[in-house]
Amino acid sequence: MKNNAPKDRSIGTKSKPLTAYSLETQTEAAIDLLKRLIATPSLSREEDRTAALIEQFFRQRSIPYKRTKNNVWTHNRFFDPAKPTLLLNSHHDTVKPNASWTLDPFQPIEREGKLYGLGSNDAGGCLVSLIATFCHFYDKKDLAYNIVMAATAEEEISGREGLEMILPELPPIDFAIVGEPTQMHLAIAEKGLLVLDCTAKGKSGHAARDEGDNAIYYAIKDIAWLTSNPFPKVSPTLGPVKLSVTIINAGSQHNVVPDTCTFTVDVRATEQYTLEEIIETIRKNIRSTVQPRSIRLKPSSIPLDHPIVQAGMALNRETYGSPTTSDQALLDCPSLKCGPGHSERSHTADEFIYLREIEQGIELYIRMLEQIL
Repeated sequence: MKNNAPKDRSIGTKSKPLTAYSLETQTEAAIDLLKRLIATPSLSREEDRTAALIEQFFRQRSIPYKRTKNNVWTHNRFFDPAKPTLLLNSHHDTVKPNASWTLDPFQPIEREGKLYGLGSNDAGGCLVSLIATFCHFYDKKDLAYNIVMAATAEEEISGREGLEMILPELPPIDFAIVGEPTQMHLAIAEKGLLVLDCTAKGKSGHAARDEGDNAIYYAIKDIAWLTSNPFPKVSPTLGPVKLSVTIINAGSQHNVVPDTCTFTVDVRATEQYTLEEIIETIRKNIRSTVQPRSIRLKPSSIPLDHPIVQAGMALNRETYGSPTTSDQALLDCPSLKCGPGHSERSHTADEFIYLREIEQGIELYIRMLEQIL
């Protein structure tokens, strides 16, 4: 899915440079882990083997960790409960490969500076870059923040046994970086998702006579109201709330006036309204009954003046609002969506990430965090 990220820009030059050796070592370890993740199928709800690979990665570095279902998480060596905590998070599940793949989706292939494989771009490159960043800071003393690294499951299906499951186990989170492919630009806001199942009721009758009460006509009136811009407040980063009627069903045969018409509304919410406010407003203004499928996937944002955003902007990163959802929607703290790779490659045949994007991702993550840690 596209996320309207800005075009790529070079890294700023104001920050203290990393040593070439340390960055090279971190990048090599990250790419090796990514290749093993690609070679291990990890469809949503089937991530047990990639979770085991991540466990192995931490064990080899003598980093204690915890695992709940297929979620693996750990924190920095000198964790101090008195300090605020930063969460680094990305997911290791993937969608199913589509039929258009010309390569083996589970065979990591390096070619012309690219690494091909299912999940390489979404979000394997982000995950291994964040893990490398966590390892860079793991045993440093006197950090201003604690760091929690969480590699989680079921993101691609918005499942309940991913990040949402382990949040109660984590320490209180003050802010988070969620790894999704943004070309390392800064998605400082993300739309929430609300799916509404609506039902208009009428009365059945014979179409040849003046009888019955056509439910379709009631649904049409309700849909007309939904498309009349009922939420006027506009987000400076995400624009207006977007409502789309995506499914409609009614009737059983041509000569029967239908007594029921159902339709589904896809709502992309902004931080200007809570999901509860949107539901309440719709219920007050349409005749149809309205049933939300979930109110879990909330809009999210982080202030432009937040130190992590300012740190990214100092490195020539641009800010923007993302219309697509991620595990960011499950967090109640300020959160930034940022990672190597390009959203337009996600869920596509012959998915890939440039190897240089992983190196740049690790470098930028570290440089951003150095300014606040």
